[in-house]
Amino acid sequence: MSFVCKDRKWQMFIDACANLDVQSLFQRISEHEPLPSSGGHVSVAGGHLPFVGGGKPVHGKPGDEAKHFGADDHGNSNCQADFSCIIPDILSSPAIPGNIADIVELLKNISLMLSENVNRGKMQSYSRIANHILNSSIISNWAFVRDRNASSTLLDSVNLFAGKLLLRNGSESIQEHFISTKGYSIYKNTSGKSFDFSMELNKTSNISGRVAIPEEELLKLPRTSKAISIAFPTLGAIIETSRLDPVFVNGMVLSVSLPEELQHILLTFEKVNKLENVKAQCVGWHSAERRWDSKACKMKSDNISSVVCMCKHHHRTFKSFSILMSPTMLRNVVLDYITCVGLGLSIFSLVLCLTIETVVWHHVTKTEITYMRHFCLVNIATSLLIADILFIVAAIVHNTALNYRLCVAATFFLHFFYLALFFWMFTLGLLILYGLLLVFFKITRSAFIATAFSIGYGCPLLISILTVAITEPKNGYLRSGACWLNWYETKALLAFVVPALGIIVVNLAVVVVVVVKMGRPSIGDGCKSQDLSNMIRISKNVALLTPLLGLTWGFGLAIIIDSHSLAFHVTFALLNAFQVNPASLGIVPSQTLTLGKGSRLKRGWQHVLCLKSRLSLHLIYLTQ
Repeated sequence: MSFVCKDRKWQMFIDACANLDVQSLFQRISEHEPLPSSGGHVSVAGGHLPFVGGGKPVHGKPGDEAKHFGADDHGNSNCQADFSCIIPDILSSPAIPGNIADIVELLKNISLMLSENVNRGKMQSYSRIANHILNSSIISNWAFVRDRNASSTLLDSVNLFAGKLLLRNGSESIQEHFISTKGYSIYKNTSGKSFDFSMELNKTSNISGRVAIPEEELLKLPRTSKAISIAFPTLGAIIETSRLDPVFVNGMVLSVSLPEELQHILLTFEKVNKLENVKAQCVGWHSAERRWDSKACKMKSDNISSVVCMCKHHHRTFKSFSILMSPTMLRNVVLDYITCVGLGLSIFSLVLCLTIETVVWHHVTKTEITYMRHFCLVNIATSLLIADILFIVAAIVHNTALNYRLCVAATFFLHFFYLALFFWMFTLGLLILYGLLLVFFKITRSAFIATAFSIGYGCPLLISILTVAITEPKNGYLRSGACWLNWYETKALLAFVVPALGIIVVNLAVVVVVVVKMGRPSIGDGCKSQDLSNMIRISKNVALLTPLLGLTWGFGLAIIIDSHSLAFHVTFALLNAFQVNPASLGIVPSQTLTLGKGSRLKRGWQHVLCLKSRLSLHLIYLTQ
């Protein structure tokens, strides 16, 4: 058992205690050779394990083993025929987290190795075993199972095994309290086929669901086939306890096993929570990525009590479906509009910015300090442009390709270039301090370039490589539902948030230094005449440096503190999607601002402004 200290209290994290020997249980139903008549042992993977009953070795008279293994009164073993011999041991065991994990592993092995000729008896025994760990009274125990993907493994195992069920006389129905399996023979001339379920959700309420195959889909069938559907009233809640991201299943989970020719099905879900303000989202369970995916389904109708979904069935990825409610998920078309428009303007303006810099480069980099400043500006613009393009690529990869490796690659480069953006803004902040404070210290161009590249690209590369190397082996690099860094399981997102917020704090200090330097009156100026001039200069330069050094990203802290506030999201999206930074045109006005005696930092108000879009932090920081 493992515990974690949270809020100064010890809380259980993992409970792996178990009293079931699933290896021996599996050996009973898979052994085809005659059982040993003495010793009560059987060879398993080179070793010996005792046969167990309730977690203890079996002792008794000669021949008792046969009874224990499910032999009938005539002495003929029927254990391989229907798995019934292991049912008493499993049903008598407590559904503690360790036993749950072992039973999931047992069901997985049965599905993978003993799923030939799945008759009614085998399916009944399999359902009784699954029903034991799907009971509504032990849902909370799933939170302490070591493998966070155990519920997903269970779903895949049941789907695989039930999909091979043999139908007697064209139909089959096997009902348990918390799992129900139905099958029908289907053919082209059928007017339409449906599976109706009404099952116990808990001791006080029931829940219903329906799977319907449209007539136009049945016309695609070349021959008589079978359709299997499985209903799980409690599995949605079990998946919630196993996952750390805030997703709430609001109906039963319905699985289907259909011929490959059938691609679309209609599903009707009764809502668990029937409040008026609770909106539903039709989703399919992505077997490969182990997450709910809204792109598998489209909503046909939604009322206070039920939802009708049209879902796309795929035998490798989408076989299970349900509905979600997400009261903590902020979904607003305004935010999507700001992000899309800002991203488009950003890419256009950054290309224009870099084009202008290329044309006028030799005219604006005649001195060392102007060369260094424009060098930083070009790399900031380049990093942001590539990051914006990669953001679009990542969205395309996630939405269409559904390729895990491509998603990892897109996330790696997206992480790298957004970090590069911040580290180049950090480099520019250091350059401003150099111009203000180190007046008599001269740095060579080659030394500056080497230092700038080490900071601007070296540090992000190191952080990005370490992040993927540490988290990807544990499948904790990507978050569920997006090609971006994981938060809930491994906190990989901290590899972006911590450097970004640290740089924002440093650059904020740079702006404070600039304001202090500018506030000093020049010798011979009158106090009253200088006050207004100082205020104007301070305001202009703060307005100039705030977007240039990325300080508007600091408003993301408000979203971290209150992720549900629409006002915070819209404010931040506007500040960063339409951020205005100066880009040089090469024509610098004659007016110069001296920030201190001998200072080399000059104010160059340029004739062209380059819009730079920072995509909304509601897609990057610690929200959904």
